[in-house]
Amino acid sequence: MSRPVDPSAGRRAPASLSALAMAAMTFAGLMQAQTVTTSTLSGHGSSSAKDPGVRTGPAAAGNPIGGLTPGQSSIFTQAQDAFNEVDSVAGTISGETGSGLGPSFNLNSCAGCHAFPAVGGTSPFTNPQIAVAKLHGANNSIPSFLSLNGPVREARFPKNPDGSPDGGVHDLFVITGRVDAPSTCNIQQTDFGTQLSKGNVIFRIPTPTFGAGLIEAIPDATILANLNANSSLKRQFGISGHENRTGNDGSITRFGWKAQNKSLVIFAGEAYNVEQGVTNEAFPNARETAPGCDKLGLPEDHIDFDTGGNGDLTLFAAFMRMLAPPAPVTSYGSVSASSIQRGHDQFVQVGCVTCHTESLHTGTSSIGALSNVDARLFSDLLVHNMGTGLADGVSQGNAGPDEFRTAPLWGLGQRIFLLHDGRTKDLIEAIQAHSSSGSEANSSVSAFNRLSDSSTQDLLNFLRSL
Repeated sequence: MSRPVDPSAGRRAPASLSALAMAAMTFAGLMQAQTVTTSTLSGHGSSSAKDPGVRTGPAAAGNPIGGLTPGQSSIFTQAQDAFNEVDSVAGTISGETGSGLGPSFNLNSCAGCHAFPAVGGTSPFTNPQIAVAKLHGANNSIPSFLSLNGPVREARFPKNPDGSPDGGVHDLFVITGRVDAPSTCNIQQTDFGTQLSKGNVIFRIPTPTFGAGLIEAIPDATILANLNANSSLKRQFGISGHENRTGNDGSITRFGWKAQNKSLVIFAGEAYNVEQGVTNEAFPNARETAPGCDKLGLPEDHIDFDTGGNGDLTLFAAFMRMLAPPAPVTSYGSVSASSIQRGHDQFVQVGCVTCHTESLHTGTSSIGALSNVDARLFSDLLVHNMGTGLADGVSQGNAGPDEFRTAPLWGLGQRIFLLHDGRTKDLIEAIQAHSSSGSEANSSVSAFNRLSDSSTQDLLNFLRSL
C-alpha cells in the first residue's frame, strides 16, 4: 500500500453587526408573546416556493486550492490517485490497485462514497454499494435500507444487546465468497433485519471533504470567539451550542457529523479502517475479523520503509487538505443575482446565521494557500441540540445523542441527499426537520415558516447558489 516519494515534492465577509441587529428586531417582531408549538412549525403547506433542486452544470469543486507550490501540486495529484483507488482483498484483481479490503466493509473505495459532484464530495445519484455487495462472487444480501437511487449509508447500532451504549459502525458487507478472499474465511454478514425490527439502527451518509484543509486550519481560539460572539441574538433565537473536544489534549474536534474527529489524518484513518476494513498506521488493529480471514500483516497500509513511499493514509489526508472549497455562483438557470442576494438577507433575518456562521478565519498553516484566509463555510463547527426529530441516540465525545455539528453549507447547491442520514433530497423538508422538541433551531424554523412565498423562494435560491 505504500507509494514512492515524488522527487518534486519539496470572502465574502461574515454577516455584519448591523444586519444581525436587524435580524434581532425582525425576530422580536415575529416572536413577541408567542410560544413555539407544533402548529407554528407546520411549514409552508401549499406554498408555491420550491427547492430549485441540485444545481446543474460543471462541478464547482474537486480541484486543488489555488496557490499551491509545484511540490504540493504534485503531491495533490498523487494523493488524488490514491483517493480514487479501488481496494481488493489481496491486491490480486486487475484494475483494483489497493489491497487489504475487509473482512467487513461498506465500500471498496474512498471516491465511491465521496463522489458527487466531484471526487471528494458526497453520495452520487446511483449508490455504488448495490453493485459491490456481490462483486467478485461475494455472498452478501443487500440490506433493506439501501437502494440504487438512495444515498451511500453506514449503519450504527445505538445499543448493545444488553442495553448499554454501542454507537459504533456495523459494516454492511463481508468478503466471504469473493474470488480473492481466503478460502478459510467464513465471516458472516451482520443481521440487520433483527436490529431494524428493534428500532436499533441509525444511518449516516458521507460528509463532503471539499475545503477540509481550511477547516483544519481554523484555530480553536477562533471557534471559541465565534461561540461567544452575538450572544444576545443567539439567546433570542434559543441558540447555545458548544464545542466537541478530544479526551486527551482537550483541543477542539471538528470533522464528522458530530465533530468527533480532530484531524484529517484521524478522519481518514478511521474511515479507511471502518468503511473499507483496511488497517493503517492510525488504526493498526483489525476491528472485526474471523479465523482465516486476515492474511496480510498489520497494519495493511503503511509507509514502505525500504523505499520511503507514502502510505495511503498520508495521501488521503493530503488530498482532503489541499482540496479547494466549493465555489458559489452569482446566478444559475432562471435564478437571478438579485434573488440570491435577497435570499442571503433572509438567511440572516430568520437566524440561520446564528449557527451557520458565514466565514471563519484560518491561522498560519504549513501550506501557505491555507494561511490567514476567510473560509466561507457557513458553519460554527460547534455541536447543537437538534431535537427529538433528528436525534440518533449516539454520543461521540462531548456530542450527545441529540446533538450534531452545524453542517457546512458550502457546496449545498450540488448536494443530492440532505441531513446526516440522507432522509430527504428537498431543502424545505430538511429545514422543517430541524424543528422538533428540544431543538435549538425551533425559533429559526418558525421565522422561516412566516416568510412570504417569494421570500422563501429567494432563501432557497440562495442555498442552492452555494
